[in-house]
Amino acid sequence: MTINHTFYALSVAAMLALGTVTTGAHAADSEHPAVKRPFSAPPSADLTYAIKAKQHGLTINGTATVQWRAGDGKYSVAAESRAPIFGKILETRSEGAIDDYGLAPVSFMEKRFRKEATTATFKRDTKTISFSVGDETYPIKGGEQDRVSIQWQLAANARATPDKFKPGSEWAYFVTARRNAEQWVFKVLKTENITVGGNEISALHLVRQQADDKDSQVDLWLAPSMDWYPVRVVFKDADGDYVDQTLDKFTKK
Repeated sequence: MTINHTFYALSVAAMLALGTVTTGAHAADSEHPAVKRPFSAPPSADLTYAIKAKQHGLTINGTATVQWRAGDGKYSVAAESRAPIFGKILETRSEGAIDDYGLAPVSFMEKRFRKEATTATFKRDTKTISFSVGDETYPIKGGEQDRVSIQWQLAANARATPDKFKPGSEWAYFVTARRNAEQWVFKVLKTENITVGGNEISALHLVRQQADDKDSQVDLWLAPSMDWYPVRVVFKDADGDYVDQTLDKFTKK
């Protein structure tokens, strides 16, 4: 994995970016869930995360900043990841409406280091998802997310029904990437202590279920006492390389 790809994973807004994605036929209907769940968006905030990563024996530190906004029937998430020497490594953005399913993306943009920006467009009038790269399309059934919006959708679902996010419970979503999409399933593990800005808080640990041993593991911690903001995200490859980002500070807007 290159440093570019490492910092693709760093962005909290591009959470879960390292998973293997479907590149062939569209996912079967059973793998494209459209489930209406109670939804309560966390308050708008600016968040800063400290990043530690290991890639091919190289230790990398950096920061990720996230602007989360929700209100008046719409939302946006904008994130940047930076590293010494390289500067801005990744820029991502997701924006759209809030409907009966929760976050309803209209566009998802990703700009990698020294690469052209790519977009996924959710065409609500024709109920179709299309991409600026490739010719894949997917139907919009309701509840589809992108790799920027997905962790905020999870946070909002948990915030609305915390009693349902019990250890062992599983949560399936259909998630769009740069040029394709697939089902992601998250399993709730347990409550753990996480250090945020020098203070220890309790956070619910979720993990993305891996389809096979080639998939990257993705762990997410949501903090009930902090409006269910994502306070830690860890991406780990099968070869042991990892990216670990932890919330350092945040300001509600």
